[in-house]
Amino acid sequence: MLRLFVLLLVLANGVYFAWSEGLLRAAGYGPAQQQEPQRLVQQIKPEAVRLLTSQEFKKAQTQAQADLAPKECLQAGPFDDEQTTVLRRALEASLAPDTWQLETVVIPARWIVYMGKFASADGLAKKRDELAVMHLVPQIVNSPGLEMGLSLGAFDSQAGATAELAKLNLRGIRTARVVQDQAQLQQTVLKFAAVGPELKSKLNDITPALAGKPLKTCP
Repeated sequence: MLRLFVLLLVLANGVYFAWSEGLLRAAGYGPAQQQEPQRLVQQIKPEAVRLLTSQEFKKAQTQAQADLAPKECLQAGPFDDEQTTVLRRALEASLAPDTWQLETVVIPARWIVYMGKFASADGLAKKRDELAVMHLVPQIVNSPGLEMGLSLGAFDSQAGATAELAKLNLRGIRTARVVQDQAQLQQTVLKFAAVGPELKSKLNDITPALAGKPLKTCP
């Protein structure tokens, strides 16, 4: 009886070994196959791992701290074509190309309620005093062709300026008229989307190319 039991135990172990090794798979028996080829792809390649020197580690640490530091958006402009050419050269010479952008913006036309031209500075000053009595604050116009004149308001559309002129006519202003002070323009704005401490320390290098237009926080 004992010999039969031992024989059955050996036979059972043999069958289990054959099953676990897949030797019976041709007969339809065998453990479920675990196939996850993506795990092999995701494995870290030992040959690609290397130890950093102390200098390399310090540099990586500094970069990581800079990446985590708060950043702000700064912009300057607008710049005309000639100013943009000078600015682009300064940017390309001083800063990494992925730290700045030059964006085209449309400056809308401007219409003003205009009084002038006056024959002299005295005549212009006299008219300003008269308007001040009426609680109006005119601005001196310096646009080419409109010098020695006054503006009683600036507007993005001719219709807006015309509506304002109608109101002034009701107050007794008879010699003003609507004129276009500025045509629509396409100009360029310089933008730094993410300025951290490291980049901020380099911005002084491009200050001479900003044409006197300071960097300000983006709106």
